[in-house]
Amino acid sequence: MAELAALEDPKVRAVNEKHGDDHGVNLGKLRAVAKRLKTQQELSGGLWETGDTAARLLAILICRPKAFGRDELDAMLRGARTPKVHDWLVNYVVKKSPHAEELRLVWFADPDPVVASAGWALTTERVAKKPDGLDLAGLLDVIEAEMKDAPDRLQWAMNHCLAQIGIEHAEYRARALAIGERLEVLKDYPTPPGCTSPYAPAWINELVRRKEEKAAG
Repeated sequence: MAELAALEDPKVRAVNEKHGDDHGVNLGKLRAVAKRLKTQQELSGGLWETGDTAARLLAILICRPKAFGRDELDAMLRGARTPKVHDWLVNYVVKKSPHAEELRLVWFADPDPVVASAGWALTTERVAKKPDGLDLAGLLDVIEAEMKDAPDRLQWAMNHCLAQIGIEHAEYRARALAIGERLEVLKDYPTPPGCTSPYAPAWINELVRRKEEKAAG
């Protein structure tokens, strides 16, 4: 904890706080600490229990994802107060857990929009990697009906799912594009030069173009 406190940078904190993250540790330096510590499940648990955001991010980097029980991961997600901890927990731990599919179904239907956003993130992973058994048309129905008025983090997760369906599944691409164009979610999102816009139609078209270019060799 003292080492993490020493890495605190007020400028980094100011940037992070604009995104709802209450820590000021440069993530490159945090990853360097994790690389030195390697996997330490017991230490990870102690760091998580502090409730400190930087400590929890470090905990995620040094944990053993398969060591957590389903209920433990559920409690951790519900207690993950900041966006970065939430995102890293889903992407670095839950996605590698044998409980990922069960938690996806539980979280997807949760009334808390932040918890539901984790269910959507796991669904997006399946859209890309294991779509068999998913009702893609049904997902598009929900996105079409609910994304426009969804709270920010849930909206972002739904939008990612919409884009992924359009990118990965040609038979649903036209519908995904049409939904994105009609809802106009994130259409005016400020996108730095060289980055892909999160506006679903632009995102879909750009990623499909890259895939086609790659395939053409």
